[in-house]
Amino acid sequence: MEKLYTRKEAAVLLGISLATLDTARTTGAISFVQYVPNGCVYFTSEALQEYVAKCTHRAVPIEKQVTYRKQRLR
Repeated sequence: MEKLYTRKEAAVLLGISLATLDTARTTGAISFVQYVPNGCVYFTSEALQEYVAKCTHRAVPIEKQVTYRKQRLR
């Protein structure tokens, strides 16, 4: 069986606050395990990896400008 992480452990691993983790959970951005209604919430390592993948964006290079000034419209 896969290791389950508590809310606190998951927040530390992701580097986010508990409030941010709870928001991600309630909006459906991250999947979780809850055995009984209103019980403890757990996260799998696969769910944490999927969340990181969803939040990761590729950097877009900035086009190089000749000067720092904006060009005037004539």
